[in-house]
Amino acid sequence: MSQNNQFNKIYQDNYHKVFGLCLGYVSGNEELAKELVQQVFIKVWENLKNFRNQAKLSTWIYRIAVNTCLQELRKKKKYSLIIDVPDEIDTEVFEKEERFRAMYHCINQLSKENRSIILLDLEEVSQTEIAEIIGISYEALRTRIHRIKDKLSKCVKNE
Repeated sequence: MSQNNQFNKIYQDNYHKVFGLCLGYVSGNEELAKELVQQVFIKVWENLKNFRNQAKLSTWIYRIAVNTCLQELRKKKKYSLIIDVPDEIDTEVFEKEERFRAMYHCINQLSKENRSIILLDLEEVSQTEIAEIIGISYEALRTRIHRIKDKLSKCVKNE
C-alpha cells in the first residue's frame, strides 16, 4: 500500500474521533476544532515514518491530538463561544444546546489530564487504551472516570 493510500485510510478511520476530541477541548467551536484536526493529521503525516508500533496506531494519534489541543489551549488560554441566536427559537433544540454548552463548560473546568480522560471516554476509546495514553493503571483510570463523571453531573446540575 502506498504511503498516500495508507494515510488516507488512517485519516478516514480516525477523523471523527479526533474531531470529537478536539471539539471537546474548544467548547464546541467547530471551526477551531477543524483547524486542530488539520494540525493533528499534518503531524501524523510528517511523523508516520517514526511510528514504532509500540502502541496501537489510534493510541499514538490520540496522543498527538491531546498534545495538539493542549498546546493550542496554552497559546490561547481562554476561548469564548460566540453564538448567533435566531429570532425564532425552538425551545427543545435550545434546551438541548444549553445542556451541551453546560457540559462543555464543566468539562473545560476540569484539570487538563481529567479533561483528556473524559473526552477520550466520550469518544468511546477503550479504557485500556485511555490508561495507556494517559500513563496510569487501568484500575486508577476506572476510579478517575467514575469521579470525573460524578463531578460533571454535579456541575451540569448547577449550571
